[in-house]
Amino acid sequence: MSATTLIPDRIGEQFEPLPARNGVAAKLHSVTKRYGTNVALDQVSFEIEPGEIVSLLGPNGAGKTTAVRLMLGLISPASGSVRVFGRDPRDASARTRIGAMLQIAKVPDNLRVREHIDLFRSYYPNPLKAAEVFHLAGLEGIQEKFFSNLSGGQKQRLLFGLALCGNPDLVFLDEPTVGMDIEARRNLWEQVRTLSARGKSVLLTTHYLEEADALASRVIVLNKGSIVAQGTPAQIKRQVSGRKIRCVTQLDHNFVRSLPTVTDVSVDREALLITATHPESVVRIMLQRDLTLRDLEISAAALEDAFLALTKSQAS
Repeated sequence: MSATTLIPDRIGEQFEPLPARNGVAAKLHSVTKRYGTNVALDQVSFEIEPGEIVSLLGPNGAGKTTAVRLMLGLISPASGSVRVFGRDPRDASARTRIGAMLQIAKVPDNLRVREHIDLFRSYYPNPLKAAEVFHLAGLEGIQEKFFSNLSGGQKQRLLFGLALCGNPDLVFLDEPTVGMDIEARRNLWEQVRTLSARGKSVLLTTHYLEEADALASRVIVLNKGSIVAQGTPAQIKRQVSGRKIRCVTQLDHNFVRSLPTVTDVSVDREALLITATHPESVVRIMLQRDLTLRDLEISAAALEDAFLALTKSQAS
């Protein structure tokens, strides 16, 4: 993402009411965006509903950043339309409904956590109470620390808190858990689920496919500026044929690869990773041929497998 801190225009008390709760939070319709001769997005359309957690996935250069910048009102499409709560995202009335946690944000090092939160709250007409921001973002106990003295995970939590200051109805989270330990990451996941339960919409971009699988109600996969798949995580995973077998075996790799329904074989330390459409029949044959076979695991395809298959097929 751009090294930019998104700060809304100051607005007085003239504040239009939110659209009805059954309205669309954000919508891209047939959007094309070019940078010179490079087409970053090509006729892309999707919507984000109230209370929905949408994960926007794609390899580097797929168009994710461009899509987010369009919805933030930082750039304009070459063609098509972008609407946030039915308005141009550059309108002040739309921007005050948005919170953004960008991957690289510029905030002053010489302000304390409390001062950052108070400053950002002042930009909004109806901000969250500071105590609630501290609680939601896990900032309790470090309010008096200067930004420069925070750990990487603490800085991420502060940036998350800044995104929540305006009590937004649409939150953009770009790689929100980078630098966080496992406990902090799971705590942030719970707060994202809390936002959704309150009717807030969340657009999540992440390279942690486990994170998208755990949080997203819908996944949109972009590649080369186009949507190659979208649906629930389960629907996306079903687009990959086969399940995973992991085991330690003395059988030759080429023999395993030749077995019926096996589509892929790779090595993971001392174990084999086998993808097969009918893993039970593969395992029966392997057990007959190798009585020493051990550490057997069979699992469904992960979101990562589907992501790699979808983006690889487009690159071919």
